[in-house]
Amino acid sequence: MNAHGSSGTYHREKLFIASCIALVTTAMAFSIRADILKELGVTFNISHEQQGFVNLMGIWGFPIAILIVGPLCNIIGMGRLLRLACIGHILGIVISIASPTLPQQFGFPVLLAATLLIGLANGTVEGVINPLAATMYPDDKTHKLNVLHAWWPGGLVIGGLITAALAEYFNASWQVRIATILIPAVIYGAMIWTEKFPPTERAASGVSTAEMFKEILRPGVLLLMLCMCMTAITELGPDQWVGSVLTDTVGIRGILFLVYTAGLMFVLRLFAGPLTRAFTPVGLLAICAALAAVGLYWLSHAFAPGVAFAAATVFGIGKAYFWPTMLGVTSERYPRGGEFLLAVMGATGMIAAGIAGPVMGRIYDHHTIQHLTPEIRQIVVVDSKFSPEKAEEIRKQAEAGDPTAQQQSQVIKEALKQGAAMAIRYVAILPVILVVLFGLQFLYYRSKGGYRAIRLEGSGEGGGGSG
Repeated sequence: MNAHGSSGTYHREKLFIASCIALVTTAMAFSIRADILKELGVTFNISHEQQGFVNLMGIWGFPIAILIVGPLCNIIGMGRLLRLACIGHILGIVISIASPTLPQQFGFPVLLAATLLIGLANGTVEGVINPLAATMYPDDKTHKLNVLHAWWPGGLVIGGLITAALAEYFNASWQVRIATILIPAVIYGAMIWTEKFPPTERAASGVSTAEMFKEILRPGVLLLMLCMCMTAITELGPDQWVGSVLTDTVGIRGILFLVYTAGLMFVLRLFAGPLTRAFTPVGLLAICAALAAVGLYWLSHAFAPGVAFAAATVFGIGKAYFWPTMLGVTSERYPRGGEFLLAVMGATGMIAAGIAGPVMGRIYDHHTIQHLTPEIRQIVVVDSKFSPEKAEEIRKQAEAGDPTAQQQSQVIKEALKQGAAMAIRYVAILPVILVVLFGLQFLYYRSKGGYRAIRLEGSGEGGGGSG
């Protein structure tokens, strides 16, 4: 279907599909990074906390880009911004692959810079596709944003299966696995390169830029921002660590659990419409928070594959609707905030999740060290930090048949298990708080006659095309 306007035509379905593929690209970058984190630790000899900083760069690039890009969507044009994102994805991957070939003192900083560039591209994608979907489907925002964001877990599944298969069956290096992200990047770039894009819903409705910026001062928006911090940490904090955490706690390739919970989210998000109508978006968020709290706490006690699988199922269902439904509520209740509020929400979530990465890494390291014997601590703790390289040396000696190393390796394995579990257990507190906050909002809307989406006058799909 085409949407017509005074200055051109845009292809709604094609732009929506390209947006989904762009989101697959960002998700693959996330899941593949989660899977290769341990290998990056060995390649560059970095601690869990430093590995957390790799995650931090990837995640903080996102809010930096989204806060700059979001308000500029209508000025620069959504098409131009999405083309820039494509270039950023391609360059970031190529530089990451090349980073270990540099002298040792430059390799890790260049990897961080490349990861930041990928994060900037991810944020630019998010900054464009959310207002684009809200503009193209003004009467069905929460559902369409959920369908669009189904491709975040969809991309996690694709990336997770690819990286696991390449590592398991082809013994592929982390460089080969990360290179696969180039495929969807090139596809979405080719789809949007010559396409026209509409103006944003806010601009088409005649709401001024000044009015758009003022919306952030409303108490309801500030409350939603607080909730976004906690939903994002609950969803994305454990996801950053799930690869290495579940490898340590359960002994199975953790990325497969990420793939499993992501597959659940993918299917659930496609059916968001009926659930938001049955429970209202805020009611659905309260239910999700309760399930996420139970799932995370259970996961932190899961030291057997079957139990971990069951806990991951509850957690996967719980976190399924957080991100897109938060965006949907923001756009439906505060449409005058337009692309700026959607950008702020995305940035708030990613900043919070970015901070959670190193904090979880520190908890992981601290509790790992606490569970080591004093003798082993002297070997594997360097400058008060757990050294993956030293632990790897002991593991190799154990494999070679050294009985002392075998005992030491077993202690390290058990310590890592406890450290990993505690990193997840701390996060489980947040969804408990969210149950209360969303529950109160649900009761507030009910006292006012029920949750209703606010529609801007003059918005619709009739806007003209632009770059």
